[in-house]
Amino acid sequence: MPLRVLVVDDSAVVRQALSQILGHAGMVVSTANDPIIAAEKMRKDPPDVVVLDIEMPRMDGFDLTRNVRADARLKRIPIVMITSRTAEKHRNYAREIGVNVYLGKPYQEEELLAHIASFVHKPALA
Repeated sequence: MPLRVLVVDDSAVVRQALSQILGHAGMVVSTANDPIIAAEKMRKDPPDVVVLDIEMPRMDGFDLTRNVRADARLKRIPIVMITSRTAEKHRNYAREIGVNVYLGKPYQEEELLAHIASFVHKPALA
């Protein structure tokens, strides 16, 4: 069964690029252009992995992460954050709230795919 990934980013270009990368790797990809829509999608049909940005309208990626980690049904979903915010304070905060992987832009496709593949072999959170 293919891995189901939800990509959350307000940039159509980024959503399309990630969809192509992940789709070519055999994953089933759905997208959301903001975290509120993403949260609704996750409640209806939880994905195996979420890939998201920090800076988005209405709610940021940190808020979405906190909401996912507070939801008993969703809290074990691995979260990969891809962002232009590469300061250590952002990276540390993301780790504190439960982001599994924090990648700065530009990121390496192979690294992203390797991180996502690693979630298949082990649970994201205990």
